[in-house]
Amino acid sequence: MREAIRITSVNVGKAETIVHGGTSRTTGICKRPLAGPVAVSESGLDSDEVLDAKHHGGPDQAVYAYSVEDYDWWAAETGRDFAPGLFGENLTIAGLPGNLYIGDRLLIGDVVLEATAARIPCATLAARMGDRGFGMAFRKAERPGVYFRVLNPGFVTAGDAVTVVESESGNATVLDLFRFAYENSHDADTLRAYLETPLAERMRNKVEAALAAL
Repeated sequence: MREAIRITSVNVGKAETIVHGGTSRTTGICKRPLAGPVAVSESGLDSDEVLDAKHHGGPDQAVYAYSVEDYDWWAAETGRDFAPGLFGENLTIAGLPGNLYIGDRLLIGDVVLEATAARIPCATLAARMGDRGFGMAFRKAERPGVYFRVLNPGFVTAGDAVTVVESESGNATVLDLFRFAYENSHDADTLRAYLETPLAERMRNKVEAALAAL
C-alpha cells in the first residue's frame, strides 16, 4: 500500500449544450463540485448524467478521476486556469499516482474502486475546452486520468483520504492502454497480458480486436 492521498473535489454533471466550431452538442461533461457526501453506486455518482452511453459510463467506467498535479501541469503549460471537473472527472484527487496499474484499487471509506482504463479524448473534450486541437494536446501530454469500476458502493466527500492498493498482476498500466489506443502495430504477447487484467469492456474489445487482427 502507498500512503493515503486525498479527494479535493467531488464533481457531477447535468445535461448541458455546448457550442464550438459551429457545432452544438448536449453533454454531461460539464461537471461541477458538490459539497457534502455523494453516493457512489456500481453505475457511478448519484445525480451524475451520462448522455452518450455508447462511449461513456457503464459499470466498467463508472467513475473517472483526475489528479490535482496533472491539472497543475496543464496550468503551467498553457497559462490557463484548470478548475476541478473541467475534464469531466468525478473525482479530483491530490496525490493520485500518474500511472496506476489496471486492477489497482482506491479505498475511500467504504467505497472500493478498481482501475479499468485510460481516458481517450474525444471531440466533446475539445469542444469543452474550446480548442479543436486539444485532443492532440491531450494525447501528447500522456496525462489521461483513470476510469474505475465500483467494487463496493458508499459515499465520497471532498477531503476524504484515499489509499491505493496495488494490483498483484502488474500486466498493464493506464499509460500502456492509453498508448495502445494510438498504436498501429502490436505485439501478441503484450496484448494477451493486457487481457489478463480487469480491463473495462470497451478497452477489452479493442485489445481483442487487435489480437485477432495479428
